[in-house]
Amino acid sequence: MQNQEKCEIEEQRKSIEPVTPPLEPVMPPSEPVTPPTEPITQPTEPVSPSDSSVEKELVSGLEEKFANAEAKISELQDALLRANAEMENVRRRMQEDLMRARKFAIEGFAEALLPAKDSLEIALKIETPSIESLKEGVGMTLKQLNSAFEKNRVTEANPMPGEKFDPEKHQAISVVSVEQDTNTIINVLQKGYLIADRLLRPALVTVSQGKSDSNGA
Repeated sequence: MQNQEKCEIEEQRKSIEPVTPPLEPVMPPSEPVTPPTEPITQPTEPVSPSDSSVEKELVSGLEEKFANAEAKISELQDALLRANAEMENVRRRMQEDLMRARKFAIEGFAEALLPAKDSLEIALKIETPSIESLKEGVGMTLKQLNSAFEKNRVTEANPMPGEKFDPEKHQAISVVSVEQDTNTIINVLQKGYLIADRLLRPALVTVSQGKSDSNGA
């Protein structure tokens, strides 16, 4: 009897107590949680006196190099101006010398001809010249002219008969058929002249055609 009562009391107590649902397992989050990022501020360090002195030394060194470069540039500019001025002076002197040389190119030759002119003037002052005195005066004048020519490198182009005709120095006036080699000089009608290696006047000559050429013609 007592056992039956205990059972009834136990059943009543269980019916009164609330039913607790089973606990669900806690699932981890599918995405990782990122903590909020905050800027990290580095602490500013004060500039030490040693760093300031190094900076001043660098600036001083750069200023010194810049000043030296400016001085060198100024020196080079002055040298360039002096060189240009010297070149201009040389060019001007060369132009003056060239103009003077052109103006007085025949000064020496003219000076050498003056004695010949003096001799001719003296000969003309003689009222009754003899043939012998005229020849002597003309001969003296010719010597003076030859001396002037020699001093100024004026030479004669006076080929000998039988010499080969040279078109660089001779000018043929006529061609004659004679017993002589073809294209050789027969005689000289007028002398030619050269100054140094330059032809002043060609010699006027007659040239041989040759007997064989004339007979063949």
